Amino acid sequence: MRAVAEKAGTSTRAIYSLFGSKEGLLVDALAQDAYTFLADGMDNAVETDDPAADLIEMGISVYRRLVLEHPALYRIAFQRIVPDIRAGNELTEARERSLSRLLAKVQRVADAGQLRSTSVRDAAVAFNAMCEGLANSELRGTTLSILPRDEEERAWRDSLTALVRGFDVS
Repeated sequence: MRAVAEKAGTSTRAIYSLFGSKEGLLVDALAQDAYTFLADGMDNAVETDDPAADLIEMGISVYRRLVLEHPALYRIAFQRIVPDIRAGNELTEARERSLSRLLAKVQRVADAGQLRSTSVRDAAVAFNAMCEGLANSELRGTTLSILPRDEEERAWRDSLTALVRGFDVS
């Protein structure tokens, strides 16, 4: 903690005040990595002339990839497996960056006239909730385990398709 304080040009008291503990500092940094992974993945996601299909694919290629390749990061960032962690400024910024990228992807769907009466923010919240639910089910190995082996991606695709296409219903 002294080394971190020295590098940040502050006191160890300030570091403890902000993060609570050494574990809090580490968890904050790991959670930040998860949100950075999502934001970078969304930045690099392919965009076609079908923004709804792009959003669905992004859910699989970015959110699901985080779950499969970095399950511990996902759990730290989304399942909050470490209690009483206070988010530092960098984690808050990483969360906001990730959210802004998701909002931009959903805005493309709205611009294509495919959200109807759903607001961009409400659609983004619903999309994120669906991804988190699917991710939690896959990590627990319960809900998605009732499917035949290797059908989990299809479950993600079908669920996200139903959600996103449902935004276009009057």
